[in-house]
Amino acid sequence: MNIRVLVVDDEPQLLRALRINLNARGFAVTTAATGADALAAASRTNPQVVVLDLGLPDIDGLTVLEGLRGWTNVPVIVLSARTDAADKVAALDAGADDYVTKPFGMEEFLARLRAAVRRGSSTPEKLESPVVDAGMFVVDLSAKSVTRDGESVHLTPTEWGILEILVRNEGKLVGQREILHAVWGPTYVTQTNYLRVYLASLRRKLEDDPSRPKHLLTEAGMGYRFVR
Repeated sequence: MNIRVLVVDDEPQLLRALRINLNARGFAVTTAATGADALAAASRTNPQVVVLDLGLPDIDGLTVLEGLRGWTNVPVIVLSARTDAADKVAALDAGADDYVTKPFGMEEFLARLRAAVRRGSSTPEKLESPVVDAGMFVVDLSAKSVTRDGESVHLTPTEWGILEILVRNEGKLVGQREILHAVWGPTYVTQTNYLRVYLASLRRKLEDDPSRPKHLLTEAGMGYRFVR
C-alpha cells in the first residue's frame, strides 16, 4: 500500500517537483498551498507523514502544526527558508519531527522523509514493558506515553524514540551514534547537532530545571544517560 504524504507549500514549482519525485517513488501525494487547505486535507486523507512549509499565505505554518498536533501524532517535516536556530527550536517545540532548510537536495530530503515514516510507523513491543517513574515524570514504555505531575506530555515520534532508547538503557551511557542510528537511520550517525536540539526540547518538557538536568544527562562528546 502506498504511503500517504501531504505536502504543504505555496511555491507552485516546489510543490510540483515534490509531487513528481514522490509519486515516482510510490508515495500517494496530496498537495495544499494554504494552511486552511492543509488542515482540511489532513482531516480528509489522514496522511502518514506531512511536509509543511512555514511561510504560508494565510496561516503561519506553526499555527497549522499546532492544529495538527491537536488530534494527530503524524510525523511532520518542516520546510523553511528560515535558518535561525530559534525558528528551528520553535518548530520542534510546536511538534515538528524534522526541519529541512531551503534550498535542499532531493535525495537528502527523501532520506529524511523515509526516516520520519519509519519513526511514525514503529509498533510497540509485544513483550510487557515497564512503567518507569522518575519522580518528576513517568514513562510508560508499553503505552508509549509520558506524564508529568499527572498531566499527559506530548512528545513527537522523534522525541519519543530518543527518550525510549535512553529509558530502556537506564543508567547506561548510550552513544551519540547509537541513538542517531536507532532513531534516524545509518545515514545520520554524524549528525550530532540533531541530538543537542532534541535533548534540549525533551528537557524543557520533562526536567524541573532544563539547564541543570537531573534525569537526561549529557556525557560530553560521548552520548547521553537516563537516571531516575
